[in-house]
Amino acid sequence: MADRLSAQELTLRYGERVVSTRLSLDVPDGAFTAIVGPNACGKSTLLRAFVRLLRPAEGTVRFDGREVTAYPTKTLARSLGFLPQDPVAPDDIKVRQLVARGRFPHQSLLAAWSDVDERAVTGAMEAAGIAELAGRGVHELSGGQRQRVWIAMVLAQETPYLLLDEPTSFLDITHQYQLLTLLARLRDEGRTVVAVLHDINQACRYADHLVAMKDGHVVAEGTAESIVDEALLKEVFDLPCVVVPDPVTGTPMVVPNLDASP
Repeated sequence: MADRLSAQELTLRYGERVVSTRLSLDVPDGAFTAIVGPNACGKSTLLRAFVRLLRPAEGTVRFDGREVTAYPTKTLARSLGFLPQDPVAPDDIKVRQLVARGRFPHQSLLAAWSDVDERAVTGAMEAAGIAELAGRGVHELSGGQRQRVWIAMVLAQETPYLLLDEPTSFLDITHQYQLLTLLARLRDEGRTVVAVLHDINQACRYADHLVAMKDGHVVAEGTAESIVDEALLKEVFDLPCVVVPDPVTGTPMVVPNLDASP
């Protein structure tokens, strides 16, 4: 059976600036996919195309066999939850109000706020560790706290697919690992997770499927064990390193070696 979310032969660009050409990727169902690569290599652009915030110049993005452009906005938003890299909150909005906006795809003009909505918002805030911030203004929060509020909003959307662009940004190391553990648990419960991550070691530890990009193309994809080695890190990141087993999980762990001879 084909994967439900896929991109075929995409050309992606902003105005005249071409980011990717002939880019294809199938997102494995029920897996945690991590996309890694250097800055400006097209990772975020690809996520934007998946959720149709960017229309491909060429090629198609498909979900359940149909082009994503064929879906009504709310219908697609009930399946694909997206956290962008730099979300902006409305002025003076409270934390719980912002998280509740994640329920928008499930609302209609005739439907009142329901117990299901209430449970979704409360559960999302608890999962993101922000329940105690419910009455605070979003503008009062630290960058890390705001990031967890945005994560809660996406969780409240209760979509089978979660696409997250640098979700660990602004989070301290404890909250980074708590979030990644939460995403892995959601994967175990049947959701499909796609996250752009900067930390290669976190990607190796948590992702079932790793996608390495450079210059708008997929250089390698597969399990971390099958693709992550010194040659890949040199090719993708121009990083001299050694790769050793993570002492906790046994997954590949990248140790930079910038003193290595060219």
